[in-house]
Amino acid sequence: QVQLVESGGGLVQAGGSLRLSCAASGGIFRRHDMGWYRQAPGKQRELVARITSGFVTNYADSVKGRFTISRDNAQNTIYLHMNSLKPEDTAVYYCHARGQYGAAVESPAFESWGQGTQVTVSS
Repeated sequence: QVQLVESGGGLVQAGGSLRLSCAASGGIFRRHDMGWYRQAPGKQRELVARITSGFVTNYADSVKGRFTISRDNAQNTIYLHMNSLKPEDTAVYYCHARGQYGAAVESPAFESWGQGTQVTVSS
């Protein structure tokens, strides 16, 4: 089972920056597609950014140009660099991993979630 532990959340003023980290263990990290999701009070969990095993990235329109997702396969860690933070970025941010149980393309997929880290942006 893949275990994910987020860190780096906190309180920041609007316009400030934070870097979130997610340390993974228990899997072949370099083969996993990774991502960051967030959930604000009263709202559904939404995709923030994804980075594939091939280092292809995708971003939600709301964070494009402000956030950067990256991965360090040597450290089994992904990061989310958040700049120009806005109050609407306030949420619990969750790390996500997607992989397969076997090497074959048709092998069953799995996904894992971290417990989340709180990001609060004040105005």
